[in-house]
Amino acid sequence: MKLVLLTIGLLALAFAGIAIKIWSKKDGEFAGTCASQNPYLNKDGEACGYCGKMPNEQDCRKDASR
Repeated sequence: MKLVLLTIGLLALAFAGIAIKIWSKKDGEFAGTCASQNPYLNKDGEACGYCGKMPNEQDCRKDASR
């Protein structure tokens, strides 16, 4: 029972941390939401599949037309 309560408490703490981060960010968006901006996920330097921007460009979600 203690393990279940500890697990629920840690999950609640994680969700609260994410909620606080979203609340404190401007416009409630995370910076760098494109996977193309992550050098570990995009080793070939391809454009974003969502907005078409290259990895060196910023603000993917703001310019997306979808």
